[in-house]
Amino acid sequence: MNPRTSRGRVSHERWLVSYADFITLMFAFFVVLYATATADQKKQAQVSESINSAFHALGIFPSSTPKPADAPAPPVPENPALPANAVSGEDVLAAAAVREDLNQIQGELTHALSNQIAGRTVSIQMSRDGLVVSLREAGFFDSGSAAPKPETLPVLRKVAASIARTPYNLRIEGHTDNVPIHTAQFDSNWELSTARATGVARLLLEENLMPPERLSAAGFAEFHPVAGNDTAQGRAENRRVDLVVLPRFSVDFAAPAPSRPQGPWRTITDGD
Repeated sequence: MNPRTSRGRVSHERWLVSYADFITLMFAFFVVLYATATADQKKQAQVSESINSAFHALGIFPSSTPKPADAPAPPVPENPALPANAVSGEDVLAAAAVREDLNQIQGELTHALSNQIAGRTVSIQMSRDGLVVSLREAGFFDSGSAAPKPETLPVLRKVAASIARTPYNLRIEGHTDNVPIHTAQFDSNWELSTARATGVARLLLEENLMPPERLSAAGFAEFHPVAGNDTAQGRAENRRVDLVVLPRFSVDFAAPAPSRPQGPWRTITDGD
């Protein structure tokens, strides 16, 4: 190419052509980098959502609704590779082991208390807190009384025998229906439910069935019903004392159980 212009002068601006090509290439390079970073963020979001869905299915933590865009950012987790509300793989395995323990306890007690279950004085089920053995008033207390009937002790022995070899605690909960009570001994359902719970706890301690450090008692009056109070049958189901076998961490045991290989009895201890 002739470097001279039509007037015979040399052009000193040919560098602009190379500069423009360089700028174009740099622009294309950064566009590719930005596109790659955006794709990675989408993939990370998809992976995080998949992990959360898996943990929800295991019942490790409850489902939550999406947060609005202007909501404050969640705290940074200890392990940045996991979502903020995720748990480690060790916790997932521990939760599965606890669930297996509680399932075995439930099977043992269902067999040992089959007569009471058939008579509808005892029911056994999983709840959000753990395994619940419900003692209905009709089989274990006189109406308006907090003193356990003699039939209560054999049931407590069987419950204590099933959980004595595990590290789990036992919470005694007293519940009533919504019919107010006002007697010389109890001024409200709060007093009655609490007295029944502490009465059962005292019986466990007097018979040396449970260590005191693993026991607790609470009264809930009529505010945690399991049935409607508009029928006599519903009120009868609500008048109960619940024996709740508690794990050491919060797991929704009412959720579908995760798959886990069959194996021998295993309990979680502080050394695990």
